[in-house]
Amino acid sequence: MPYYEHVFMVRQDASNSQVEGLTDQFKSVLEGNGGKIAKTEYWGIKPLSYKIRKNRKAHYTLLNIEAQPAAIAEMERQMKINEDVIRFLTLRVDELEEGPSAMMRARSGRDRDDRRGPRGDRGDRGDRGDRGDRGHRGPRDGDARSEGGSRSRAQSEEKA
Repeated sequence: MPYYEHVFMVRQDASNSQVEGLTDQFKSVLEGNGGKIAKTEYWGIKPLSYKIRKNRKAHYTLLNIEAQPAAIAEMERQMKINEDVIRFLTLRVDELEEGPSAMMRARSGRDRDDRRGPRGDRGDRGDRGDRGDRGHRGPRDGDARSEGGSRSRAQSEEKA
């Protein structure tokens, strides 16, 4: 049987128990049509990049599925009917990912402080000291002031 990764988003107003109920409902649809659920992950409420049906956030859930295309089509049909599901995406994959998904690994990585990379918080710069007054830098290439364009009030008085 083919393998699928399926992510669906439920509107932000739904409670966690409602999201679990929807997940169980879609699992039973798949299992009733001869499919198997290898893994289920609840990713939590995440902000959306743009509003979808007046929602700014959504509950995300991942299902790793082993099922026939007809079972996937039936599950997607029921998701389209359900008003709580605002978006879903099903991808066919060669093999199912073992262990936690990338989203779950990213969530656990937030607790650690090594996400900034080898430079850390850039404490390796040392003390730069007082930079003091740098003085006048002169006109830049292509600057309007160097081509006789607009001048500040002080520059106009110097010329006059």
